[in-house]
Amino acid sequence: MKPIRFAALAAAVLGVFAVASPASADPAVPAGFAPSSTSWTSPERGLVLGFTDCGKPGWCPSLLSTTDGGKHWRQLPAPPMSLPDNHNQVRLTAFSQQLLYVTDGTKIVVTRDGGRHWLPVRQAGDTGQRRYVSKIAEARGRVFAVIRTYGDTEKTAVYSGMAGAPLLTPLPGFEVTGALTDGDVTTDGGVQISLDADFSVEKYWTSADGAAFAPATRPCPAGTTAVLGGVRDGQVVVLCTSGGGQPQPGSSERSIWRAPKLGGPFSSTAQAPVTGITQGFSAATADDATVSAVGGGVGFLHHTTDGGRTWSTVRLSERGFALADLDFPGAGTGVVVDGLPDSGGGSAVYRTTDGGGHWAELAFS
Repeated sequence: MKPIRFAALAAAVLGVFAVASPASADPAVPAGFAPSSTSWTSPERGLVLGFTDCGKPGWCPSLLSTTDGGKHWRQLPAPPMSLPDNHNQVRLTAFSQQLLYVTDGTKIVVTRDGGRHWLPVRQAGDTGQRRYVSKIAEARGRVFAVIRTYGDTEKTAVYSGMAGAPLLTPLPGFEVTGALTDGDVTTDGGVQISLDADFSVEKYWTSADGAAFAPATRPCPAGTTAVLGGVRDGQVVVLCTSGGGQPQPGSSERSIWRAPKLGGPFSSTAQAPVTGITQGFSAATADDATVSAVGGGVGFLHHTTDGGRTWSTVRLSERGFALADLDFPGAGTGVVVDGLPDSGGGSAVYRTTDGGGHWAELAFS
């Protein structure tokens, strides 16, 4: 992998903000509840999938729903998904309060009625190879899944199907192979798909409706891979990030790139802070964006309000295992999951209402 060197960011501001303590617990939450994943359909309406240590047979799933930003919760029927031993995140993706997908990285289940019934989702052509489902997204009644399979070489491909259907089929031509492959899909403001092999081969497509796709010039330079932030205020926003360990262990080089429209040419801003290995990226607006990263056993949220010219940093707890599900569902409200239910430091959901400047932990116990 060829590293990319960016100019130093002389104007960067690296501030550290305190994280607020969690609010009081909701009696509807099971005792010992530890969040695994969160997904929100609006600033106030969200769901959290988590687990409780229930002894034998192990960790039991619970699914919680809120309509007031996490002040109160109610339980929904949980998916039949156990906590895997390999520390894969059990991830929830909500497209509405009724249509929910859950994956542990190898299996996918879906409900079309808010959890009352859960159905397994199969992938056409499944040969039983090891796999990892890295992303699920939906647009105009179609669902897209990015799935990596492992054999003599890695392959990352995009599968699609009708939302809620029990079968996904591969999109012809939407795949890459190599020693190390990855991909991303976003449906915010139009569908974008990016696939990367060995940090040198990148394929990128855009679509206005999720049905007809057009290839476009890759958003990121060679040596980096794209984390798609969607379309914000008419701007296509992407984070281009190196692999872990550049420019030093526990760090990643990264910068924001933007295009004036889907399929348009991308240009970059100055370099973002390199602290931590990149975990995720999400943009609240074209100028207001956040990068999640983990390094040295600490979680970091790097935040910009001016399109990447200057940055501040929020330091989370020292769970330091993983940051996941970073997302801004609207009105400056964002969420992120810190840790895993069975990790040494446990897990938590943090929420911001000012675009990412300050974060407060939601209480579950």
